[in-house]
Amino acid sequence: MNAEKRIVLFTDIGDTIIDEGTEIRDEEGTVIHADCIPGARETMRTLYEAGYTIVMVADGTVQSFHNTMTENGLDDIFSARIISGAVGAEKPDGRMFRAAMDALGLTDLDKNRIVMVGNNVKRDILGANRAGLHSVLLTWSNRRPFDEDGPEEHPEFKIARPEELIPLLARLEEDVKER
Repeated sequence: MNAEKRIVLFTDIGDTIIDEGTEIRDEEGTVIHADCIPGARETMRTLYEAGYTIVMVADGTVQSFHNTMTENGLDDIFSARIISGAVGAEKPDGRMFRAAMDALGLTDLDKNRIVMVGNNVKRDILGANRAGLHSVLLTWSNRRPFDEDGPEEHPEFKIARPEELIPLLARLEEDVKER
């Protein structure tokens, strides 16, 4: 792995890494199988190997995410897992983002180097913007509407494919180094 980067990536899972359309659930509703969206596994592995700190910030159950990340060979890339089922709050609730920051020992002074990527303007983007983080909307799937109800739901960046995160984070990394 390369030297640790300054940029920290907070990532949603559903339709950001995992294709929600491929989910198979057991009788309790726990996801027992799901495939990655095209390019997501490779992108996340590349970012991890490049030295980026990656934190799962997702709504759902701990077991569902354990199952899907293990199955897809990504369980080892996360420095922390902030999951609504364990936190007792769902995005856009600020407790999700604060828990992620706290898990890494980050303070408000670090917000300029935290990037949240997700597929939901009402949860991921709104929550990141309210928390003062960089926000990236992944528009790979149209399962969620991208309509914005106000400026708080407007993403700082939009990408269509996971691979686009690599040059975006590299650019943000350079910006942070110059400060």
